[in-house]
Amino acid sequence: MKFVILDTETTGAEEKDRICQIAFIVAEPQLVATTIEEVHEDLCKPPLPIGYGASAVHHITNEMVEKMPPCTETESFRALEKLNVPENIMVIQNAPFDLAMLEKEGFVSKMRLIDTLRCLRHLYPDLEAHGLQYARYAFGLYKSEKKEAKSIGLKIQAHDALGDVLVLKLLLDFLLLDHTPEELVELTAKPITYKTFRFGKYRGEEIVEVAKKDPGYIEWLLMEKEGEEGLDEDWRQTLEKALEIAEEEAVWLFPFGKYRGQSIDEIAQHDAGYLRWALENMEKLSERMKKAIRKRIGSIE
Repeated sequence: MKFVILDTETTGAEEKDRICQIAFIVAEPQLVATTIEEVHEDLCKPPLPIGYGASAVHHITNEMVEKMPPCTETESFRALEKLNVPENIMVIQNAPFDLAMLEKEGFVSKMRLIDTLRCLRHLYPDLEAHGLQYARYAFGLYKSEKKEAKSIGLKIQAHDALGDVLVLKLLLDFLLLDHTPEELVELTAKPITYKTFRFGKYRGEEIVEVAKKDPGYIEWLLMEKEGEEGLDEDWRQTLEKALEIAEEEAVWLFPFGKYRGQSIDEIAQHDAGYLRWALENMEKLSERMKKAIRKRIGSIE
């Protein structure tokens, strides 16, 4: 078994964009950490221009790739294809992005996967951030960079694909101190349950507590954000789970009508008939809110 620790640089981050640099380290697992066996890195000419925003990040220009071969004809891509067997483990930070870019070149991974971003979110949920450069400093990885770089004759450049791969290799070594490769593969596949909001009007608050005091906001996110980039499957299951946990304590507020902003309990105290009417006539009420209304009506009948 080998680790294939990979990063790509691209023409941009949109659906149309393509790879302009591919880099990976092949590492052998050891009793502690890993040992570098091979290093592969190539610039390649993409089928569309590199965007200025992308160049500002990775400093690769269109002039630099003008005479380079396409991605599939590089030595690195061919080497990656030879390594593409189920025994090996591919290691990527934020794997869906790079895997999607590789698929545009006709590469579909057969390797097991460790997504270090997902592992960090599982293992260190309270970190301020989980990006590669944040981890580089948070875990002191930068202290070992020069030694590792010297071992492969690499000049370190931040945001360069090979420079990022080196940091990623050090991050993998750090994670392997307490976890087996198999555990990291399992964590990658396991859904992530977030604890606090990092966006929106409840930023910084615990999600379950928000589900108790404003379950309608959680449902709004689930409905209005469906399919949007900011609400992936991990966020979806987190919000669904929060609503389930908070069900007994949730305070449902009417989002419209003459009692807009009032809770089911408040309305029940002076106009229970309105709740019955709402069940029959307000089609926009969610099934969870209808369930809460039925329960409240049942308690006063």
